[in-house]
Amino acid sequence: MHKYIIMGPQGCGKGTQAIMLAEAYDLVHISVGDIFRWNIQAHTKLAARINRIVNAGQLVPDEIVEQIVRSRLDEHDWNYGFILDGFPRNASQAVFFLESYDIDALIYIDVPDEVVIARALARRKCSQCGLDYNLIHHRPEKEGVCDVCGGPLIARADDTEEALAARLHDFNTKTKPTVEKFDAKELVFQIDGRGTPDEVQSEIRRKLKLQ
Repeated sequence: MHKYIIMGPQGCGKGTQAIMLAEAYDLVHISVGDIFRWNIQAHTKLAARINRIVNAGQLVPDEIVEQIVRSRLDEHDWNYGFILDGFPRNASQAVFFLESYDIDALIYIDVPDEVVIARALARRKCSQCGLDYNLIHHRPEKEGVCDVCGGPLIARADDTEEALAARLHDFNTKTKPTVEKFDAKELVFQIDGRGTPDEVQSEIRRKLKLQ
């Protein structure tokens, strides 16, 4: 059984790497962001509670995030292991996890800020079918048009240089320091995330001795 956490700044490709690793080794990919989005789309009681908090200008408290993670892991549908994506985001959440669970490794995908910003500014999504593109690594055959459904490609409204700089500052000051708590237990494997998705995946497997 393999149990991993994957971390890195937004745009480092951790979601892609998590999916590739999960498919190759029959792991369950647990994306905390996807769980939040599912609750919001399904109009659950948890979503209503989160909306009230966010609309009041407050951050979602650690106890709610921890509750989501604990509830998901308690399903025990991960016979061959899991890869947790999007958690922890701060020191308190890291302490909660380390006190409650054990893992084999924390995969930290390291990408310079300027590369993260360039990648994020190149992101596009089909406005009709939702397929993701990136003008650096995954360009559409026809500029601005989805290869699958022909729908127009759009950029995320919050993918501006100012917004990205703010998100990176938040990551570097709040999330990145949590890696130290795992590093103290010699669980951190740092990966150079500047290569292609296949190159990064190969380095992950090599460092985790999965090949």
